Amino acid sequence: MNTRKLQQVIRSIPTSDGAGVKLRRSLGQAPGLRLDPFLMLDEFSSENADDYIAGFPDHPHRGFETVTYMLDGHMLHEDHLGNRGDLRSGGAQWMTAGRGIIHSEIPQQQSGRMRGFQLWINLPAREKMKPAAYRDVQPEEIPLVAIAGGGEVRVIAGVLVTEGDGEQRVRGPIRGISTEPLFLDVRLPAGARFTNPLPVGHNAFVYPYEGRVSVGAAAEERELAAHHAGVLSGGEQVDVRAEGGAAAFLLLAARPLHEPVVQYGPFVMNSREEIEQAILDYQHGRLV
Repeated sequence: MNTRKLQQVIRSIPTSDGAGVKLRRSLGQAPGLRLDPFLMLDEFSSENADDYIAGFPDHPHRGFETVTYMLDGHMLHEDHLGNRGDLRSGGAQWMTAGRGIIHSEIPQQQSGRMRGFQLWINLPAREKMKPAAYRDVQPEEIPLVAIAGGGEVRVIAGVLVTEGDGEQRVRGPIRGISTEPLFLDVRLPAGARFTNPLPVGHNAFVYPYEGRVSVGAAAEERELAAHHAGVLSGGEQVDVRAEGGAAAFLLLAARPLHEPVVQYGPFVMNSREEIEQAILDYQHGRLV
């Protein structure tokens, strides 16, 4: 198989969002630092409640999907449609904003570590105005798979292919998304290697959040440090090795849309006119 190479490194930068939540942003820190259809990746991690306690009060979205994956902590989601859901350690929420949603995400803890990620994935033009929807995925719904070399993988979306006594395919709970996303949380002991096929034509990146990794076939490995997004070249599979100690990383891939992206804060559409309409709809209570 043709193994993908580490093509570009997007270094994360400290920033804040919501009501002052401290985080690190890699993809999405600038319009030119996206990877179709991925718009943004934020990592939040702190033991200090002052860094997260105010959370993300009511705010609107239109035109894309948000994926929140919690490693540690407890967050409450509520929206103007009356939906309410708890995000707990090891769980995820896949929200399709569609034509519009106004929601909040507020920590339900006064102390301790809050750690996780929020990913924004674009919607194709034909789906940007569909009704909003979301799914809370409890930790026990996410497959945890032991892999060769002592590592383990949590499969949130897409398919993990394992080797051993015959090839096995483990599918995550999130399905039916038009961009066909793969979302894996991979944890490796020192020196262990992880490989997995990726659909040809899908864009992909690796984001180490603990330790550092080497990406690529043995003769073409490039090192990638924690908290940086490593954009991958084209190819049929990914090959990642824990470098210098244990490592944990996200592997994300999806089918690109090849459509224009016009973003204004929490609205992502295909033209300036559609953005202006989104703003007017929000101002006049017509977002949904």
